[in-house]
Amino acid sequence: NCLALLPDYGELSRCSNHLSLSLSALVVARGCTDVFCCILFILAILGYFAVGILAWSQGDPRKVIYPTDSRGQFCGQAGTPLEKKPLLFYFNILKCASPLTLLEFQCPTTQLCVESCPTKHMTLMNAYLNKGEQEYYKQFCKEGSAPEILRDGLCPSMLMSSKPFTRRCLPALSTMKGGVVVVGNETIFDNGEGKNVTAMDFLDSSKKSNVVVEARQVAMRIFEDYTVSWYWILIGLVIAMVVSLIFIVLLRYLAGIMIWVMIVMVILVIGYGIFHCAMEYRSLKGEPGSDVTIRDLGLQTDFSVYLQIRQTWLAFMIILSIVEVVVILLLIFLRKRVLIAIALIKEASRAVGHVMSSLFYPLLTFALLALVIAYWAITAVFLATSNEQVYKVFNTTECEYSRDTCNPETFNTTNITAQCPGAECLFAFYGGETYYHKYLIMFQFYNVFLFFWCANFVTALGQVTLAGAFASYYWAFKKPDDIPANPICSSLGRALRYHTGSLAFGSLILSLVQVIRVLLEYLDQKLKGENRFAKFLLSCLKCCFWCLEKFIKFLNRNAYIMVAIYGKSFCTSARDAFFLLMRNIIRVAVLDKVTDFLLFLGKLLIVGIVGICSFFFFSGRIKAVEQTAPSLNYYWVPILTVVVGSYLIAHGFFSVYAMCVDTLFLCFLEDLERNDGTAERPYFLSQNLLTILEKSNEDQAKTVD
Repeated sequence: NCLALLPDYGELSRCSNHLSLSLSALVVARGCTDVFCCILFILAILGYFAVGILAWSQGDPRKVIYPTDSRGQFCGQAGTPLEKKPLLFYFNILKCASPLTLLEFQCPTTQLCVESCPTKHMTLMNAYLNKGEQEYYKQFCKEGSAPEILRDGLCPSMLMSSKPFTRRCLPALSTMKGGVVVVGNETIFDNGEGKNVTAMDFLDSSKKSNVVVEARQVAMRIFEDYTVSWYWILIGLVIAMVVSLIFIVLLRYLAGIMIWVMIVMVILVIGYGIFHCAMEYRSLKGEPGSDVTIRDLGLQTDFSVYLQIRQTWLAFMIILSIVEVVVILLLIFLRKRVLIAIALIKEASRAVGHVMSSLFYPLLTFALLALVIAYWAITAVFLATSNEQVYKVFNTTECEYSRDTCNPETFNTTNITAQCPGAECLFAFYGGETYYHKYLIMFQFYNVFLFFWCANFVTALGQVTLAGAFASYYWAFKKPDDIPANPICSSLGRALRYHTGSLAFGSLILSLVQVIRVLLEYLDQKLKGENRFAKFLLSCLKCCFWCLEKFIKFLNRNAYIMVAIYGKSFCTSARDAFFLLMRNIIRVAVLDKVTDFLLFLGKLLIVGIVGICSFFFFSGRIKAVEQTAPSLNYYWVPILTVVVGSYLIAHGFFSVYAMCVDTLFLCFLEDLERNDGTAERPYFLSQNLLTILEKSNEDQAKTVD
């Protein structure tokens, strides 16, 4: 009868009628769950490896870093004929306004490596008529004799005064008084084809072609900052880890006091943030340029500029004030539930204390997630750089070979020019006409989808492992004697051996929703300035799928706990968890969420302490270490890195607590429904929780009497 009352969970023990019955050898038979989804996940992983190998064999990430001409040769590369030609010249910069510039990392026009950029404006016709200008013009043309240059279109129709920028020749744009944009003191130019273009056209094209280049320039500055501050960043992250460990240890023994200390400290830290923003806002009053708005400032590569205008600090002050008010109001209205939440956190502290290895499990999760992210990023870069230069036969009249692919190196030796007078082998686009290139966008989509699926699977594996370990603590009647040895390793082994399919199933559902959200974001960007009804509909869909994603994450988390406890399939576990929570909706809405909120305050406090210290250090505000702080392009780079790293570290430690609380909470609800405190069906709750809930076991009550 005693065994029938227990959940189907391995290595449990039970005490009945004041007799301790050691059941450590009991292992409930488990079977593999959701086998079909397990097989599907394995096949998808094998396909993912195949896509990665294919991308690595076709792509060349140097195309993202170094400029290449239309033949795919790198400009200025040592040991090649282009070693003394480090700059890239665009035949028609106006075509760089195409979205392909961003998608393919290339501008859809013929490109040539040159020694120096053109310094004056002239057309091909003018240069041909003026023999003195022909030699100058030829350095921006493909190799060939004068007749070939005219016949085969080996030269740009126009040269423009340009300046080198990140090894690319871009128009030498400047602004005169009144906001007039000029190139070399001129505003209108003959494009060499009988049409006029303005300097504004070149400005738009330069902006489009240079988005990736500017991003690369910022990235290089950020990389420089990391090279001189990486050891200080590591010190900051170590400090965050030490502070987190101190908090965890203090929570183990002083949970009640620490919770109230966290609440007060969070309020004080946010309050100081409001005070600091107000002082910065006040100090900038009357400073030249401080009244410029963020909208007027636009996107700047030097982000420190934003800290020199008052509107930035005003925005920070408003945001922090709203957060402060929300925190205080929540604490006021939920003050009666805080005591119960503290009791649950105390119980979680005891569980973590008895399963100390759980604190180090997030390191495995971080390592696996880093591996997934690295594989996705590398594969995405190789896929994006898999395109090739495609040349087509162009002719003014109908021709048998029109639009056929051609090789510019051997085109003049073929019989095409004889059969089709005036035919030219010109650059058409970046891409390719093989099956690989035709389905390249599908490979990119597959890469994104598998990234979500693998990342969610790693997270699910961590949740099931921790849930299994903490459930073994809860369902041990005599703690800690009846807790199985190495609960983390045992739980991880069960999860991988029996429930890989269930983890893959839950991760697949969540990944589908996340991919749909990505597609909606993409459509929203494509419809900028288009139909307002379509924009409104997309906004509604984005909101609905955001809510759906949050709900699925919540349901998956509790379903994984039930999978760890009972060993059932994902759908059965999700259904049982959902109805169990719905039968106790008040406790879920109040007790569990208040506990999550208190743990979030702990993470917020750790991030706030480390973030404030790193801000004063890297910005040189502390006079004692002003000379020690490294010289940086953007001092916010190490600060932001330390803040994000501190949050991840704190989240790693507190996520163990959060999973412990959720597992104990679900087991607690199950315990209340299965048992009534009698000698035949005693509660597994701790005495502390029994007292707060005004419940007790009969044998304990008799002992007290």
